[in-house]
Amino acid sequence: MARIAFWYEFASTYSYLSAMRIEEMAREAGVAVDWRPFLLGPIFAAQGWTTSPFNLYEAKGRNMWRDMERLTAARGLGLRRPDPFPQNGLYAARLALIGADEGWGPAFTRAVYRAEFAEGADISDKAVLAAALRSVGLDADALLARIAEPEVKDRLKAQTGEAQARGVFGAPSFFVGDELYWGDDRLEQALAHARASD
Repeated sequence: MARIAFWYEFASTYSYLSAMRIEEMAREAGVAVDWRPFLLGPIFAAQGWTTSPFNLYEAKGRNMWRDMERLTAARGLGLRRPDPFPQNGLYAARLALIGADEGWGPAFTRAVYRAEFAEGADISDKAVLAAALRSVGLDADALLARIAEPEVKDRLKAQTGEAQARGVFGAPSFFVGDELYWGDDRLEQALAHARASD
């Protein structure tokens, strides 16, 4: 089966849009999805940025939030700007990495994005993450205890390093083989490429 790698960052508004639609679209296209959470912070830091470019460039940020209003309304998704923005998605990414191995990563990822961008919750709060875990039928206490494990920390660092080494500069990013597609608006094109290359 053809495959697509979905690289996403929990602080990313457009990753929220992709996470809420990629699974169904990929299934219809006959394409398998590899969910790859990572952190944009180190990648931005390497470019000399201390925060999201949507904060650094005010006009770009205003346009992004207006664009999100239009897109979420068209897709029937909630939108509430979290404070602060961008959110600290470190713990969420570690949990999603565990979930990618154990089969619950996509459902958990969507639950976190709903909490963050539809409800405006602070996803650095372990109580918010616990609620997201429980909402998809998981043992929140047991899983939250694992986010401090050195192996989990190291794997997320390695996955972020892999993203950087492959040329990822923003999220969401999609890979079909070595071909990089950036942005929610490139998801259809990436899936078409994956389907054609199967």
